[in-house]
Amino acid sequence: MLPISQTILYTDVDGFAKFRDAVLSLSEGKPEAMLSPLQASSGFQFRQSPVGFKSSFHCTTTPQWLIVLSGAMEIFLQDGSSRIFKAGESFFSNDTLPMGAAFDPKHHGHASRQVGDVPLVTMFVRT
Repeated sequence: MLPISQTILYTDVDGFAKFRDAVLSLSEGKPEAMLSPLQASSGFQFRQSPVGFKSSFHCTTTPQWLIVLSGAMEIFLQDGSSRIFKAGESFFSNDTLPMGAAFDPKHHGHASRQVGDVPLVTMFVRT
């Protein structure tokens, strides 16, 4: 079985949002259906963003999984890098504002936009 990779969006010690890739542990279940350990959550929300949606730079307020259900989205970082997430893909969003910092839209967080001609539908699962 191939390992499952996960993308983590986080705030580094320099205060900038960055991407990190990790391998998801599948230590439970059966050989024909391996499972990750059960993860805690405090609720979930669905969001639909129309074609043309684009956000300004912002930080994640509460660490959460973002799962793309349909359409595609691009996440931009302050360093100019970006990644596109398509239907069926997910990432852990944890680029929170550093404690004691005042939000600076030229330094902190990420921006996102809907990609393509299909509205973006996502699910946020808060941890």
